[in-house]
Amino acid sequence: MITSINNPVQATQIFLVLLVLVLIITLRKRKSFEGLSVNLTQELKGFAILAIVFSHISYSLFNENKFLFPLNIAAGVGVNLFLFLSGYGLVMSALKKPLPVFQFYKRRLLKLYPPFWLTIILFLGLDFFILSRTYSLSYIGQALIGFFSRADITMDLNSPLWYFTIIVFYYFLFPLVFWRKQPWISAIILYLIGYLIIRENPDSIWRVIHLYKLHILAFPLGVLIGSLVFNYKGSWLEIQVNNIWPKITRLKFINIAIYCVFIAFLSWLVGYTAYFSHVGDKRWIEETVSLVTGGALILLFLIKKIESRLLYWFGFFSYEVYLLHWPILSRFDIFYFWLPAWMATILYLVFFLGISWSMRWLISKIKILN
Repeated sequence: MITSINNPVQATQIFLVLLVLVLIITLRKRKSFEGLSVNLTQELKGFAILAIVFSHISYSLFNENKFLFPLNIAAGVGVNLFLFLSGYGLVMSALKKPLPVFQFYKRRLLKLYPPFWLTIILFLGLDFFILSRTYSLSYIGQALIGFFSRADITMDLNSPLWYFTIIVFYYFLFPLVFWRKQPWISAIILYLIGYLIIRENPDSIWRVIHLYKLHILAFPLGVLIGSLVFNYKGSWLEIQVNNIWPKITRLKFINIAIYCVFIAFLSWLVGYTAYFSHVGDKRWIEETVSLVTGGALILLFLIKKIESRLLYWFGFFSYEVYLLHWPILSRFDIFYFWLPAWMATILYLVFFLGISWSMRWLISKIKILN
């Protein structure tokens, strides 16, 4: 594992300039406002996965966290975004098109497990044949079902997979507690079950429970917001907004001024709460600040009038990037050892998109064969 980097600030500046240029080149005008549409959700996921990757590179790969600052300070926000969007997406889908419990599991788990199993097999093989590194049969068995009791960056097969355990946990619970008539109650039940488990502090998860505590609210909050948004359509509140909003927008200069002030405020709020994140403070304070950052970011993405194709594609392949990135960076580095850090980071981003596309293509071929 690499432990040092020359001129981290300069390398970050070069990388930021190039990243901003690519972002600008890939921007396009947004056609219409559609709420948390598929495209917007993918952009948010793209932001989330990049925040996580940058943080892992800066804080876990190098001993100099000035590299990629301030892109490296929002990993916790990225995790909360993924959990929130998962809860939001599940409840919206369940309200629009309810599925029997078995069909729900079949549909959702078939999306999760094939890429996951392929990743596990790939890195088990690479570790054994290249690094002569082995794992116990019990560890491999738990890994294959998706249970990870720790997140050790040196000892584990793929330490970020602790997140896979919590998302499978929520996917398993969701159809069992989902109540279509009052979906907000389902959100409360999901939170209470998670809270009670964490409160009991089971021996099997004591080494990773601190991570669960920091992100326990995001998924149920996504379910709650999703249920409120779904019920908002056609409600009295929507009718009043639709009647008042056209009158406000006729005054263009006021509309533009309000929009610019709101954009500026949300941008400031995201930056301020991400920087002063209270990491290491009391758990509920750190979690609340992270959720405020994520909420402000979602609002900012909702009202922006442009789209980023770069963020979209990273969001589109975010699951594969999440599964693959850390073992490659930490144990099978092919760029950082030979190249300047800014260049290696760019090449890795391109590489992760390419290998993620390859994995999705391979999975699709396997499904065809079956």
